[in-house]
Amino acid sequence: MSSTTAAASTGSVHVKRPNVLSVGVIIWLSSELMFFAGLFAMYFTHRSVAGAEAWGEASSVLNFPFALGNTTILVLSSVTCQMGVFAAERFQANRTGSLLDVRKWGMIEWYTLTFVMGAIFVAGQVTEYTELIEHGMRISTSSYGSVFYITTGFHALHVIGGLVAFLYVLASSFAAKRFGHLEAGRAVVTSYYWHFVDVVWIGLFFVIYVLDYALVHL
Repeated sequence: MSSTTAAASTGSVHVKRPNVLSVGVIIWLSSELMFFAGLFAMYFTHRSVAGAEAWGEASSVLNFPFALGNTTILVLSSVTCQMGVFAAERFQANRTGSLLDVRKWGMIEWYTLTFVMGAIFVAGQVTEYTELIEHGMRISTSSYGSVFYITTGFHALHVIGGLVAFLYVLASSFAAKRFGHLEAGRAVVTSYYWHFVDVVWIGLFFVIYVLDYALVHL
């Protein structure tokens, strides 16, 4: 009896992660990693030129508690995204029970929640930008302002790209007559990108908020 037949007879069928697609996404994310490495290098270069004390004073307008809450939402969205991956790997597109019973959720419910959390994060960044501009911190007023908006702004664009990917995965899953390997594979590679975006933000948050702001004010 083949392994496929044996798996089918026991009811434990799992998706095989797409080889070509996943490798392609990983290679692309490697290039994105180099891009963000350049942004980090730009940040530390400007910081060294301006001086740690001046850089710390410039960061005094940042709302650390608000940013921490917004960061928590994004980090938790990686958890919900991975729960969606687990559902996709067992080919469960939709919930099998009550909406309030998260144990019965499928990929669509978990990815919808992840999309909402990602959208909240972007809205939070827009809110933070608005407050900073009201406090006089603009991209053209200082070196710190330029670096801050460039680094966080490019990351926000990547988050928005991830949200578009979630919409595509959800739409294709709804349109599919049967949730199979193709739909599950799309969900899996989208999770690669989302986890990458979250890890990058954790690095940015530590550098921008913890290193220069929290250590000065706590």
